[in-house]
Amino acid sequence: MPIKSFRGLLADGQELRIRLGTIRGQIGYRIKKFKIITHLPGAGSDYASVVKLRTQSLGDGVATTAVVNFDSGLLLGVAWSSGDSATPNNYLETVIFDNVTFNQDIFVTHKETIGSQACNYYLELEQVKLDLNEATVATLKDMRGNYTPKDP
Repeated sequence: MPIKSFRGLLADGQELRIRLGTIRGQIGYRIKKFKIITHLPGAGSDYASVVKLRTQSLGDGVATTAVVNFDSGLLLGVAWSSGDSATPNNYLETVIFDNVTFNQDIFVTHKETIGSQACNYYLELEQVKLDLNEATVATLKDMRGNYTPKDP
């Protein structure tokens, strides 16, 4: 199946919706690549960016945080990148993502822990054909239960 790519620039504290849902839900997605890079690479300023992929929106008025909690079933992936003004060519990135199939919209959030720079993201999703049972399971898993919006 084909690969779909998404990219964009997120301000500090921003959440972005990536629309993936279909009427029947018979197209699923798996994360193949997830990368981030600061808005001003090598600019000689301190930064630390946390970008998360989530299955559900935080909701209006709920601020994103830099807290990473792998116990959360809402967290699909996280990328962390940092650099400092003392060594502008020293750049560190850590990316972790779950090997799970989903078929609903996902959400990308960004939070800076040092400074307030914007951060670019690049995401590749592999499309997977789902039969009716797989589509039902993926949809129910994505939509499971009511919850209090928290940022894992």
